Amino acid sequence: MSLLKKMILYAVLVMSSIILMFPIAYAFLISFLSGAELLQGKWWPSDWSLRNYMAAFEKVPLARYLWNSFFVSFIVMIGQLAVSSLAAYAFVFLRFPFRNILFSLTITTMLIPWEATVIPNYLTVQALGWTNNYFGLTIPFFALAFGIFLLRQHFKTIPFELYEAAQVSGIKHFRFFWYIVLPLSKTSLATLSIYSFLTTWNMYLWPLLVTNDERVRTVQIGLKQMQTQEMATEWGVVMAAVIIAILPTLLLLFVGQKQLQQGLMQGSIK
Repeated sequence: MSLLKKMILYAVLVMSSIILMFPIAYAFLISFLSGAELLQGKWWPSDWSLRNYMAAFEKVPLARYLWNSFFVSFIVMIGQLAVSSLAAYAFVFLRFPFRNILFSLTITTMLIPWEATVIPNYLTVQALGWTNNYFGLTIPFFALAFGIFLLRQHFKTIPFELYEAAQVSGIKHFRFFWYIVLPLSKTSLATLSIYSFLTTWNMYLWPLLVTNDERVRTVQIGLKQMQTQEMATEWGVVMAAVIIAILPTLLLLFVGQKQLQQGLMQGSIK
């Protein structure tokens, strides 16, 4: 590649990065502005004080919301890893009638918009008494067609001869799954973990529907509560809460970016 092409490529990448990061940088600057500075249309704070960040924890129980989001995201991540890995193992290594048809039906559910399942899921959760409960926030999301597909594609790269040799040696299914399949699938498991955690952390509509108790509500609901009429001029406080809410996802994305890319590529090769 010539020097000119490299320069153009890097210039496009830099511009794309600036456009992508501008909203986050703008929110970060606003989080340090006072109400008076915002009314004056200033962009750069004169005082880099943390008063807006402290006020964010005082206006709403932000610490409780952050803990709820972390706990719910972690439980959903574990649930999706367990269900998706076991289902993918069954679709790859077990032989049972209509296996391919069942897998096709599982993948077909990815075509159904999530909004179309909100009402049936809500009625089910309500009938089970799981509203205002961690069960209602986590269990409905344990089964993930994308996770099953991703892990199945990776499990298919594992030589089937290993499974046959394990059966001849008398190794049971779960032992083979735990000690051989999972260690060979660390990258795909890490990819699914990051995807699951980020998706659950950023969820808004479902927690809004199934919770009305501050003890179990997540941080996304807390951000919306801060945008009330009496706080209309305190956008610095609101943006401080936004920065606090997106910081864990940014850190996780930066740390796990390599694993996320590798896992998605491995899942698309087979």
